[in-house]
Amino acid sequence: MKNNYYELTITPSSFKDEIESFLLDNFNNGIEELNNSLILRSEKNFDKLIKSLKIYVHSLEQIFNTKITLDIKVKTKENQDWIANYQNSVKPVEIDEFYIHPAWHSPKEDKINIVINPALAFGSGHHETTSTCVKALKQEVKENCSVLDIGCGSGILGIVANKLGGVVDACDTDPLAVKSAKENYELNNAKYNNIWVGSANKTNKKYDLVVANIITDVLIFIYKDIEKTAKNRLILSGIIDKYKEKVINKYSKSFKVINTIEKNEWVTLILERI
Repeated sequence: MKNNYYELTITPSSFKDEIESFLLDNFNNGIEELNNSLILRSEKNFDKLIKSLKIYVHSLEQIFNTKITLDIKVKTKENQDWIANYQNSVKPVEIDEFYIHPAWHSPKEDKINIVINPALAFGSGHHETTSTCVKALKQEVKENCSVLDIGCGSGILGIVANKLGGVVDACDTDPLAVKSAKENYELNNAKYNNIWVGSANKTNKKYDLVVANIITDVLIFIYKDIEKTAKNRLILSGIIDKYKEKVINKYSKSFKVINTIEKNEWVTLILERI
């Protein structure tokens, strides 16, 4: 452990939900919300992430013909207090019969326990998109059905699918996410059939169920890759409610919406091939 870490505080003038969603997809540690600010902490500097964020925000400005200002502050802090404070801040989450908790919390005997440590809180069940995807998986995963988890992050959705009886493949464009997902599968005595660095375009298989919890723009951008992998049903998440129709329209040539699960301003869609 290094003596110091970096703390990045981002306060956007608008489009906070979209910016948070982008950060969730591009940052492997937890994100703290305080008032209108998003706070990120890491032992590595944030130069690359800030550069990518500015490019993303510029794209939003072009799409919506508006001006978005970012108040960005980076501080260097001593490491000794951060880890203990952060561990204390990450609480277990119950989603129906699943109990998702960090390793230092005891499991529950009457629940399906999944251990996800807070270094990967972006996929620990705390975010609305993760919890609604878990509910969707409960509805859709059948024994021995084939499942593809696109943008697997911590691997939590694939782990849930496997616990429900699914045969899981997974992928993520971030090598660190794939490494962490493998570790989490092992930690939870879960199994994956195949996992790779990249996206859905790297497989020729068709799956009974495809789940993709990624931001709206990416769901639309890789539509063709997702469409060709889905034999029957899709779970799409990471969608802010005001963009729901945009996603539905993109997928409407091949799929129809059969269920919608909403939590706060986030939407998870369950679609069936027409």
